[in-house]
Formats: sequence, structure tokens, C-alpha cells
Amino acid sequence: MSYIQKKYFNKIIEIFDELTESDKKLLELIRYKSFSKVDEIAKVLAGLNKKVNLILKKYYPEIISLNDKLEIKSIMKFYYDLLHNLTDYIRHSVNFQKIDNRYYETLIDFIEKKDNLIENKYKAIVSKELTSFYDKKSRDHLERILASKLQLKERNYFTFGALEEEIKKIGMVNGASKISFKQIDENLNQETVIKNANTKILVEIDEEKEYIKLEGITQTIKNYLESKNYRALIKSNSIITDAKLDKFADTSQYKK
Repeated sequence: MSYIQKKYFNKIIEIFDELTESDKKLLELIRYKSFSKVDEIAKVLAGLNKKVNLILKKYYPEIISLNDKLEIKSIMKFYYDLLHNLTDYIRHSVNFQKIDNRYYETLIDFIEKKDNLIENKYKAIVSKELTSFYDKKSRDHLERILASKLQLKERNYFTFGALEEEIKKIGMVNGASKISFKQIDENLNQETVIKNANTKILVEIDEEKEYIKLEGITQTIKNYLESKNYRALIKSNSIITDAKLDKFADTSQYKK
């Protein structure tokens, strides 16, 4: 390892040590389970994001060792997901007066399991990415797949689980009591403005949870589908989409 590589690697590890203090502060704020702490959480996230970008732009490009890359990128992936999850939380604070307690518990659990996630989840993902990138045969194969998808203009974007599973998770963490899928029949298809509508997503909430805004849940699911390049239309307590979703998908773990 050259002098500059060693220097930058040590600098990255130093920044990660500083981010550990951010983890502790975020846990402290999230445990209040109150939107009154949103501004403080946003401030911590801003500092975290600045340090992550510093690593990415200034220090990481100088790292050559694959072992060092594996260690750094695994930690970075944790922080990418942490930023995504808490940015999502801040966005929800605008749409809801109150949020389901399970949402806070999910955030707390994610941060508390940081080391376990890095070791057992993110390292495996990064290892596969690095192998694919540096192995010519794997890289060529990946390029052929991507070229094929572009030619066919497919919308099969990469996700970390079945689309049905992701939609149910989004619904449940936002306070829905049940998310179900119904196949679109020809008559309903004629009533929609979505071309080639395939599925109706039904959203239900418990009567006692009056503070939960149904519109907020359906809008969040709609935004998610559109981010995956699917069409989506809100109708009352449901979302009509051209995504083909399996009504028999096994996502029972997300039911109450």
C-alpha cells in the first residue's frame, strides 16, 4: 500500500469513527418517537451526508486494495440506506400528524443492528459487486443483460425483494392494517385512465387509527410504483397500476 493510499484509508476510518457518534445521536432522537425532533434529525443527517460525500469524492477513488474497498463500501452502503430511511421519515412528518410506533421501532432496530448488517448483508452485496466489476467475464455478461433490457424497454428495475413484498412493507410501516392485490377485470380496465391496467392495490386501516391519513399511504405507494417506472392512479382507498402483482404473494409476515 502506497503512502497516499494508507493515508486516505486511515482518514476514511477516522470519518467512520466520527459517524458512530452520529448513530448514537440519531438513536437518542428517534427514541423520543416524536415529530418534534425532526429538525434535529435533519441537522444530524446533513452532517452525515456531508461526510459520506467527502469519502466518496475525495478519499475513496485513491483506494486500490479490494479488501479495503470491501470494508469501506460495506459501511457506506449501510449509511446510504440510513440516509434513505430517515429522509423518508422526514418526508412522512409532512404528511402525517402521527406515525405508527412500528415505524420508529424499525428505524431503531436498523441502527442498533449496524455491525450485524454490515458483516452479514452489505459485505455479501459489495463482494458480489466488486467481483462482477473486476471479473471480465462477469462484467461482459452484465453488459449484455443491460443492453438487452434497454432494447426491450423493460421496466424490471432492480429491487431487494418481490414488488408485492416491498409495497406491503411500505403500507404497513405507514400504518396500514392490510394491503391486498386484486386482478383488474376488463370492465374496471375501461373505467381507468391507465393503459394496460393490471392490478388494484387495496389499502385498509383500523378504525381506531383515525390519525392515520389514508391519502398519505396511497400516495406513498403511488410514488414508489412511479419510481419503478410503473403507472399508478389513486382511486379512493386503492391504487390502480399497470404493474402485474400476484394476489397470492406470500407476504403474511407484514400482516398484523
